Amino acid sequence: MTDFAAIDFETANQYPSSVCSVGIVIVRDGQITEKIYRLIRPEPEWYSYWNTQIHGLTAEDTDKEPVFPRVWAEIAPKLAGLPLVAHNSPFDEGCLRAVYRMYQMDYPDYEFHCTCRASRRMFGKKLPNHQLQTVAAYCGFDLRNHHHALADAEACAWIAMEIL
Repeated sequence: MTDFAAIDFETANQYPSSVCSVGIVIVRDGQITEKIYRLIRPEPEWYSYWNTQIHGLTAEDTDKEPVFPRVWAEIAPKLAGLPLVAHNSPFDEGCLRAVYRMYQMDYPDYEFHCTCRASRRMFGKKLPNHQLQTVAAYCGFDLRNHHHALADAEACAWIAMEIL
């Protein structure tokens, strides 16, 4: 796969619709051509202590940011025709579907691929686990800012370019 968009969402709370940031790395002809990072005002609009502990974002960071439909209106045209790749894609695809439902938007049936599943198939027991930071390091990417949506999307893109 040489053309795709790696995507990562962070959520404000346990609800998958509560996306508060998105990172996207677009790859064309096997090269990173664009990186997108956006903060999003989540829905429901509150942050759990645990989610903030993971990614560091709070309501103060997003209370003046646009809601998902406005952010996605800018992003969606850039993804046209590209498959989406995520590490643990059921989470990110679940977030995307949930936020589409939340705002009563028509979901366009994005094609998703999972680098976590692919790493299990390719590397098996060579790795102690198949977490993003472990697989990224094995593929030569130094993930320094884990749980920042753009950093995670870039790590995912790097892995996808190596193994998909």
